[in-house]
Amino acid sequence: MSTTGVAPDEALTDSPAPYRWRWAALFVILAAEVMDLLDAVVTNIAGPSMRADLGGGASTLQWLAAAYTLSMAVGLVTGGRLGDIHGRRRMFLVGAAGFTLGSLLCAVSVAPEMLIGARVVQGLFGAVMLPQGLGMIKEMFPPKESQKAFGMFGPVMGLSAVCGPILAGWLVDADYFGTGWRMIFLINLPLGAAAFLGAVRYLPRGRSSDKPRLDIPGMLLVSLAALLIIFPLVQGREYDWPVWTFVMMGASVAVFVVFAGYESRRSKTGRDPLVVPSLFRKRGFSGGMTLGLVFFSTMQGFMLVFNLYTQIGLGYSPLKAGLVMVPWSGGMIVGFGIAQGVARFGRAVLQVGALVMALGVFGVWLTLEMVGSGVGPWQLLPSLLVTGIGMGLLMAPFFDIVLASVEQHETGSASGTMTAMQQLGGAFGVAVLGTVFFGLLGGGIAGAVDHRSDDLRHQLAAVHIAPAAQDRVVADLRACSSDRAVAKDPAATPASCARLEKDTRAAVTSPQAGARVPAALKATSQSAFRSGFGSVMKTVLWIVDAMLALTFLLAFLLPRHARPEGSAGH
Repeated sequence: MSTTGVAPDEALTDSPAPYRWRWAALFVILAAEVMDLLDAVVTNIAGPSMRADLGGGASTLQWLAAAYTLSMAVGLVTGGRLGDIHGRRRMFLVGAAGFTLGSLLCAVSVAPEMLIGARVVQGLFGAVMLPQGLGMIKEMFPPKESQKAFGMFGPVMGLSAVCGPILAGWLVDADYFGTGWRMIFLINLPLGAAAFLGAVRYLPRGRSSDKPRLDIPGMLLVSLAALLIIFPLVQGREYDWPVWTFVMMGASVAVFVVFAGYESRRSKTGRDPLVVPSLFRKRGFSGGMTLGLVFFSTMQGFMLVFNLYTQIGLGYSPLKAGLVMVPWSGGMIVGFGIAQGVARFGRAVLQVGALVMALGVFGVWLTLEMVGSGVGPWQLLPSLLVTGIGMGLLMAPFFDIVLASVEQHETGSASGTMTAMQQLGGAFGVAVLGTVFFGLLGGGIAGAVDHRSDDLRHQLAAVHIAPAAQDRVVADLRACSSDRAVAKDPAATPASCARLEKDTRAAVTSPQAGARVPAALKATSQSAFRSGFGSVMKTVLWIVDAMLALTFLLAFLLPRHARPEGSAGH
């Protein structure tokens, strides 16, 4: 039997038989998807361990996620075009090899800047690899099988969402061969090699007969515009928001406007634009892009901040933090399943999902409010499960409903633009919510010390510390606790902490005080640290719910159903 599967005489009357190795090729494509899905979430779990090992400030934790999603967003816009120009199989191989090399660079990184750069390499090559798989599925499978093939992406995404945080936490905690967090990237080496060899053996050869020209100026403009908005959002807080951060953000808007004008002129002159301008003249598509930007910002930003809260604020191990996210991921799978059964309600399913997710996030806030800093995984389970169900209900119909408003010949560009928007939204959410979280953290912990200052003064007075010395020690503890929480280098001792140690020694006048005062200061600091993290997390949860309310309202801009009634499509 030949790989094309038809005899010459049959070809005259019948359409060519499906590609022989299509199911094996599908599993190769799914393996690539798994690598991407895992690497998109692992740094949320392993980030604190990476920072403890390599150093870096709070912005390092944001860049570990944002560098990957931002480079992926920029690359996805052109990744599909590269497949059309040079062949999907060839570009899949280039992407798989580059992604695996990027994983190796991550694993051997010796500085935070090197690790962030390696994450960019991963994102760019992932953006070359992933679009090719979707294009090849359309080419390999006949219509009656393509729905089944695409249907396998849902369970794979769900399984990766469940297993990713657990796998990351387990590998960091297990510390195999002394590798610690590095093993989460080393595991990609056999996976990448298998995907590459499987692609060589099973992916079909071929190239599109209609070769578009690559829009390099457009690619550079959109890359610059994205970087000009993300960089100041992530770094601005650490530099105390100098004027240049606001200039960069304003310049980002200007560059996006220039990009839109350039794409319009390119389209009018008959050249291939990076993004088809006519898409944005459709209310459904423009509204969908805005809704997607808000929602995916909310989702990725929340996941980053929540994992920082559980690990740094509550002191969970990476594995325990990963297990806490299982109800969220499991709920997402349940939500996907429910959405399939009620798909006929179209846009309403998406809006109900936004409301259910907002209810779940409020449940997380209520749990933290009632239980406090001693909250455990089982107490968070119900609200995280509801949050996940809402997210699944929202995500399941989103892409189909937005694509209902575009013409058939615009579908390819629309799909690529929406996928890139999803990644850009993730980077934006990590930047915004991460910056808000760390921006509030110092004040939150300082406020928590203030709440405990009367009790601390009583303990100091009990060992005959003078009132003036008490004032100095309490003020020093307040400043030290706040500064340590937001320090750029967690290994360095802030000046306020050195001053606290000096003033404490001066205040202690007896052996009894020498034993009890440091213990009292340590207990107050630890309690304030956990309480301060909790209060800031609760503030962020209100912001998340506000963003979900905006998502609900923006959904009214979308078509009511995934396919216009009475029509098979445009």
